[in-house]
Amino acid sequence: MQVLQVNARRETGRKAQMQNISAAKAVSDVVRTTLGPRSMLKMILDASGGIVITNDGNAILREIDVTHPAAKSMIELARSQDEEVGDGTTSVIILAGEILHLSIPFLEKDVHPTVIARAFSKALEKAVEIIDAKIAFPLDVENREELLKIVRSSVGTKFTARLGDLVPNLALDAVQTVKTVGPDGKSAEIDIKKFAKMEKIPGGAIEDSTVLKGVMMNKDVCLPGRMLRKIEKPRILLLDCTLEYKKGENQTNVEITKEEDWEVLLKMEEDWIKQQCDIICSFKPDVVITEKGVSDLCCHYLAKANVTAIRRVRKTDNNRIARATGATIIHRLEELQESDIGTGAGLFNVEKIGDEYFTFIVDCDEPKACTIVLRGASKDVLNEVERNLIDAMGVARNILKDPRLLPGGGAVEMAISRELSKFADTVQGTEQLPFRAIGTALEVIPRTLAQNCGANVIRTLTKLRAKHAESPDGENSTFGIDGEKGTIVDMKALGVWEPYEVKAQSLKTAVESACMLLRIDDVVSGLRKKNRDGNPGEVENMSPEEDD
Repeated sequence: MQVLQVNARRETGRKAQMQNISAAKAVSDVVRTTLGPRSMLKMILDASGGIVITNDGNAILREIDVTHPAAKSMIELARSQDEEVGDGTTSVIILAGEILHLSIPFLEKDVHPTVIARAFSKALEKAVEIIDAKIAFPLDVENREELLKIVRSSVGTKFTARLGDLVPNLALDAVQTVKTVGPDGKSAEIDIKKFAKMEKIPGGAIEDSTVLKGVMMNKDVCLPGRMLRKIEKPRILLLDCTLEYKKGENQTNVEITKEEDWEVLLKMEEDWIKQQCDIICSFKPDVVITEKGVSDLCCHYLAKANVTAIRRVRKTDNNRIARATGATIIHRLEELQESDIGTGAGLFNVEKIGDEYFTFIVDCDEPKACTIVLRGASKDVLNEVERNLIDAMGVARNILKDPRLLPGGGAVEMAISRELSKFADTVQGTEQLPFRAIGTALEVIPRTLAQNCGANVIRTLTKLRAKHAESPDGENSTFGIDGEKGTIVDMKALGVWEPYEVKAQSLKTAVESACMLLRIDDVVSGLRKKNRDGNPGEVENMSPEEDD
């Protein structure tokens, strides 16, 4: 595992702040080269000895190991950004690192960290206001071609960009499948983590990847040869209770004095299983799926009644099947009703792919859950496609939840930087310079894009700044840097867009975390140290000797 050596030592006041800033900058520099379509890849040795090759900021920061608490705090930024909007993890780390780096001159001039943080917060409010009023514009979510353009631009910097529209199409299909519409006609819920599952099957061409309108599981029927493996329009019963004879809570011991009593005991077990099977068969289901076990005798009775059984299914898969087919998961068979049977599936099918059997419950009327089947040459390729697809689905979800767009390629950052520098003249006192510093920090995104594609950074950034300054009313706010060629291009014409949710969240996370780290003036250890008598002492500050 790659270890980022930024050690926490006893530091107070100015030294603690400088240590935190240098730690945050170190984390920022790790992912700086992974921004943009011409980004570099990182090879990481993970904890289990495997190799991860990716340019996904969140995946990189999740694998590296750091010792400094401020560096750990920066890594948490990427995690929170990923959980909130699913994209923009690299941008938020780079931006937070740059904001902290530009705070150093103010700290050296003895400007109080609270004053700096207050100015940063004002700049953030103004930046969000500028985005809302001047840059963001609405999108028609019914226009699939427009949606594809946005998702395409979001994965344009990723490994899968060379595959064309494959990943954007998969992401859009998956998100539109799991979307639920509330009574007011708006999207009430888009939970892609719970209801859009990915199954990676090595082998086949990557173009064979598809989105199933239903559920796929790595399971086979309980009795191959006696139970049907293909049923059209199946009636599906879902259980989370066992279909085996229930043993005592504490493995009850039974003493038998007569041989006939043993037979009576076995007969009682068989009668109970027969009774449970009779309850199931009275509702005439075609498929029974349970999260627990199914005994051999129960399999026999079900097969005799022409019922297919699948056992030991994951809870998450059972929930997806319930959502896709309209079935209700039953806890006790005595409470089973006709309305609990799922009839929404079009086809139940068990197929052999490679050496394993997979169960498909597909062609559902209103699936609201889906499985994305990924095919590819190797596990490394499939893992990278999965990471890229998760980002793309996050972008598609954000667009459907808040259908507003912003131009990409650093255009938004440059437009905000220009507006903040104009507004900074109205800010009074010592807050003016930190306020202006946020505008300067935002230029790190277009600057990094230019660096990563090999362009002349100073010349390109000067041209972009001049282009934005040409129109006083902000008409040129859509001009940014083409990450492929390093030239100044109108992002509207190039078709590179970013969702409003991602950009707004990136700004908020970066600025707020920078404010928090600036206000730290002491690093202490939460571990109790033993005193000379060998007794636990009080919590102490971390010193260089103790840390070593």
